[in-house]
Amino acid sequence: MRLPASLACCLALVLAAPACAQQLGYGAVMDRAGPPASQTVTVTEIIEDVVEEDGFAVPLAGSDRFVAAAPAPLPRGTASYGPFRVLDGTRAALVGPTDERSPAAFLAMLAAHPGIAMLELVECPGTEDDRANLRLGRLIRARGLSTHVPEGGSVRSGAVELFLAGLHRRADPGAEFAVHAWADEDGREATDYPATAPENRAYLEYYREMGMTPAEASAFYAMTNSVPNASARWLTAAEMGRWVRYE
Repeated sequence: MRLPASLACCLALVLAAPACAQQLGYGAVMDRAGPPASQTVTVTEIIEDVVEEDGFAVPLAGSDRFVAAAPAPLPRGTASYGPFRVLDGTRAALVGPTDERSPAAFLAMLAAHPGIAMLELVECPGTEDDRANLRLGRLIRARGLSTHVPEGGSVRSGAVELFLAGLHRRADPGAEFAVHAWADEDGREATDYPATAPENRAYLEYYREMGMTPAEASAFYAMTNSVPNASARWLTAAEMGRWVRYE
């Protein structure tokens, strides 16, 4: 999974998030299919300073967290806006990590192509800025876009929040996901904090904003945090469908 971030990985246009950020490092590049769920990959934590915002500890811009893998073939598109590529009048693709400029790039794309209603998540390693990534997720939901992971598509770490942001979500057989726990600047992970701590509430609140019931949000959050920050759990589309409703 990803890390604490901005709030919620998304839509009241910015909630806040837990204390720090992580990156599943470039030290290991895996086969497209990724390792089985039982295997892990080495990661490198990237810890940034944090500030208090609306009662939550949130990482400053620049925090990043992502999982490396052999890149998928990328669509050419007709126009590019940061990590987004316009595919046609109704579809755009996400083909790289998000950063602090991504929310503005997303809004610019929709201003120029207002018919876009579907975001294809093709090659999505995560984010270089957790706060911006969460804001982007909320924008995706606020604009009513659906999210789709095509066969061969890869959604990892912070990008999982963007998949959840879709008003309607779908993942084809052959799509893959990677999740893991976050860790703060002291090496503490979600389970080292009280369940009601702001660092944990941030993600739970975001998942509920994205349509999960309180029980579903808690179960999904617990699953991602059961995987140490230094590891990654790989999920197939069918396995992710046990945690996230496809609509």
